Amino acid sequence: MENEIVFSVLAVVAVVSAIVMISAHRPIDSALSFIVTLISVAALFGLVNATFLFVVQIIIYAGAILTLILFIIMFLNIKDENLPEEKYKNRWLLVTSILILPFSVILINLILGSDIAVNSVINENLGTIKDVGLTLFSQWILPFELVSILLLVALVGSVTLSKRKD
Repeated sequence: MENEIVFSVLAVVAVVSAIVMISAHRPIDSALSFIVTLISVAALFGLVNATFLFVVQIIIYAGAILTLILFIIMFLNIKDENLPEEKYKNRWLLVTSILILPFSVILINLILGSDIAVNSVINENLGTIKDVGLTLFSQWILPFELVSILLLVALVGSVTLSKRKD
């Protein structure tokens, strides 16, 4: 019962902070709300004992990427008067929410009506670093290496483009 309450609180915090992130006018407010969303999602990973995903979520997303986003926002020094006027932002958010609502209700009914919890087999190694590493370097070794080559090519390309003389 206690896990369900913690899960519900974390889920509500994640959803509310994501809504604030989308609807905030200033970029710094959006970035700070994004931090709360990522930490809430990390806590949800921790709640289901997915330790690897928990650590990756905290270190990479909430740590490195959001630090970079905050650095860029502060480096650009965007003033409120430089931000565009968004007259119809709230209308677009309302219309989009209304369009998504029926699909959300259907998805929630499908999840609540399924017997996932009854027929699920809980694997003790789910989300551990050892399990993720063994799966990544046995079944997914080719895609892993292809992504590393793609990232290397992107790095070389960005360095080449930045060194090009105008």
